[in-house]
Amino acid sequence: MGLYNFFRVMNIFYVYTDLQVLTATIYLTVTDVTVLVKSCVFIRNVKTLERLILTLNCDLFRPKNQHQIELVYSGLKAWTVAYRLFWTLVFTCLFMWTVSPLTGPSRQLPVPAWYPYDTKISPNYEITYVCQVISIWILATANMNMDSLIAALMMYIGTQCDILCDDLKYLPKLVTKQGEDETEFNKKLVDCVIRHRTILSFAEDSNKSYNAIILAQFFTSSLAIALSMFQLTLVDPVSMESLPLLSYMFGMALQLFLYCWFGNEVEIKVR
Repeated sequence: MGLYNFFRVMNIFYVYTDLQVLTATIYLTVTDVTVLVKSCVFIRNVKTLERLILTLNCDLFRPKNQHQIELVYSGLKAWTVAYRLFWTLVFTCLFMWTVSPLTGPSRQLPVPAWYPYDTKISPNYEITYVCQVISIWILATANMNMDSLIAALMMYIGTQCDILCDDLKYLPKLVTKQGEDETEFNKKLVDCVIRHRTILSFAEDSNKSYNAIILAQFFTSSLAIALSMFQLTLVDPVSMESLPLLSYMFGMALQLFLYCWFGNEVEIKVR
């Protein structure tokens, strides 16, 4: 992946005088370089992720009744719909990038890049083509699943807040004149306080681990959307060239939407 991005970046120094080719190179290059950085940060924080998953699987975070199970499924359903839509856009874009060079009159690569050899002759072209396709699919799959995982963590934070509110809603029903029920009320109240502190700790660990990833993605996606929209002005809107651009642009927009939607849900529910 490092070599793939290196050859992509080197190509910028050869085409910077041509605005059309330059924008076509940059809007993909910045995304691929960001994915590589995100992957390194993700791998560095994998221990924190394992700890967060263990926390989600503990008894304290598990739903206690059917209504709470439905609360979990409600959040999970929203995330699943967003994930499948995200995957559809990514797959469409990747498929078009993979097959479009094969339909052209000349030997073109899926994405522009500089190589220290002639990529027009065999077997250089075939080897380079396969390497690019593998690199593109791995980077895109890693990018999509990292963003979806972070969105899933946000979704579960919001869901835990819903379950906590559901527990607090039934606390007054435990208060009666009998002392044993008051004891039960105190026990449930302490459990709710512990759960609330655990949720806040879970959210704080998630923020510390993935703040850099989210910041980088917001910057990169905004730049990529702007450059891809510029590229759309240079191609026929009903041609095959516009389809991967549209899929890419909507994919970047949905990527930001995942963070904004589920992040906003957490912001509202933790208050």
